[in-house]
Amino acid sequence: MSEQQSTQEQSFENRVIWITGASSGIGEALARSFAKRGARLVLSARREPELRRVQADCISEGASADRFLVLPLDVVDYDAMPAAVAAVLARFSRVDMLINNAGISQRSFCIDTDMKVYRRLLEVDVLGQIALTKAVLPTMVEQGSGHLVVTSSLAGKLGVPQRTGYCAAKHAVMGFFDALRTEVAHLGLTVSTVVPGFIRTNVARNALTGSGEPKAAAEADIDEGMDAQRCAEVVVAALARGQEEIPVGEGAEMSLLELKREDPSRLFRTMEQLAEQVIADRQSDDTGAGVQQT
Repeated sequence: MSEQQSTQEQSFENRVIWITGASSGIGEALARSFAKRGARLVLSARREPELRRVQADCISEGASADRFLVLPLDVVDYDAMPAAVAAVLARFSRVDMLINNAGISQRSFCIDTDMKVYRRLLEVDVLGQIALTKAVLPTMVEQGSGHLVVTSSLAGKLGVPQRTGYCAAKHAVMGFFDALRTEVAHLGLTVSTVVPGFIRTNVARNALTGSGEPKAAAEADIDEGMDAQRCAEVVVAALARGQEEIPVGEGAEMSLLELKREDPSRLFRTMEQLAEQVIADRQSDDTGAGVQQT
């Protein structure tokens, strides 16, 4: 990244920005933020009705209808990606930014987790991001410009109990995109990794249990986390500056990034204590349920 890029903010007016996982959460919030800045948006996720709702919300907030392409896409359907890229180019002729934001989380201890759950996490959170990036990459190389973005997580920097698969996946995308940055810089392309902490979304409710079923329950840390729209504003401002790694969050969890660098052993003990607390809480719940049933 040149000195000029690092000090001069980019405008997103008329830039073509493709967002996956755009039907809810951080992806939806990013769409609304970019729409207010005059971007042309490709909205992708599996649920077309929800994508249409996001589009309608952006239009109600002042965006023009002709600036959107609603493009349903399952990121594990690799065969569908060439046609998806062709549809974007047919509509907008270019892709200035790809935000790989689709993903799912996990809430289960390793010993209780079926291998199909690990496979699903890696397919969606890692291979899906890589596949779409590879599909878009030739277009950006031909343009001589482009910005590749991935939403990782604090779990991409730390080891967290009940998230062995999620941590593995988020560490993997951090590594992939950091390595990709080294390969594409000379081509005029930039890469950014987003590292959210607790953001107020449905990520916990949609997280997979050890059997692969949705957890379908809230978590206080998430529900009390940073507002998703505020998160998006921070991320968009950082992307405008060309920031390459973007930590975003307001809670005490963000201090764990510094702790990992300065005193990793202390962090490991902290996470072990967290796991012990989860186990104790679960045993307490089980005991309470047992008493209630008698």
